Amino acid sequence: MRTDRTLLRGRWLAWCRVRLLAVARIPKQFHFVFGLRKQTEPFHLAFYLCLASCRTVNQAERIYFYFHYEPWGRYWDMARALVTPVHVPLDPVVAAFAYRDPGITRYRYAHHSDFIRLEQLLSTGGVYADIDTLFVNPFPERLWEERFVLGREADVSPGPGQPARPSLCNALIMAEPDAEFGRLWLAEMRRAFDGSWSGHSTLLPERLRERHPELIHVEPERTFYKHRFTRDGIASLLERLDPDFEGVVSMHLWSHLWWSRRRRDFSSFHAGRMTERHVAHVDTTYNVVARRYLPPPAGLRARLRTRLRELRRFMALAR
Repeated sequence: MRTDRTLLRGRWLAWCRVRLLAVARIPKQFHFVFGLRKQTEPFHLAFYLCLASCRTVNQAERIYFYFHYEPWGRYWDMARALVTPVHVPLDPVVAAFAYRDPGITRYRYAHHSDFIRLEQLLSTGGVYADIDTLFVNPFPERLWEERFVLGREADVSPGPGQPARPSLCNALIMAEPDAEFGRLWLAEMRRAFDGSWSGHSTLLPERLRERHPELIHVEPERTFYKHRFTRDGIASLLERLDPDFEGVVSMHLWSHLWWSRRRRDFSSFHAGRMTERHVAHVDTTYNVVARRYLPPPAGLRARLRTRLRELRRFMALAR
């Protein structure tokens, strides 16, 4: 009898040790950064769907929403209930930077976000994702046990006429609190920042990975970026239907490449076409997943009230 009890106690202690070792390094909380330039348009449906899918798919313990200029509009009114809003200052390095390329200058807000996302993520740990993300399947449990996670994206050219190089996209980052890879990246990023789109944000982490492979886990493209930032990749997301979501955790929309109706080099699709009706009734790769998270239809009176509030906001901004 004593031998049996000793054996059972030994097995129980071994099981406890295994469970303790399997405790997630990365907390199941999510971080989003938005509103780093003045908000002249209402919060978009796509951004609401990002937050709603995050809450449902990931069963997030908490969703932090960092902003400098607070969003507004019907979809923000609904999204605000899903998140913990946190006001943040703009990054002084980016704010003072003199851009040489006017094509990049208009994306200064994205560079502010590059710094803010890492600072906030290192503070408490969790998952950062761009606001033009849609969550598809839960993160594999193994990823929560890593120290720092980035996803591979298609190779990126550092500048005109330069060959493309391996790149790690920063549109989705998983990190334990005070992750060493994140600290190295943030420190070097301040020295490396040159105003380019990818130098500090996607090419630098790849160089750091080469030097410190033990500090980071890299997921294949399929996990976070199955559909690439090309005309064909964006068409696959927004205009065609790819029903294969096996192993896909999230979709990244690369929205800066097609958001404006005036930009047509990557797609004729634009943000104005992404409406509740379109998402609900047109079968595309994005829509068939996103429609699960559409808000309840608003009645006529509610729609009129919302439209009136938005018109007043537009008039106030025009003064």
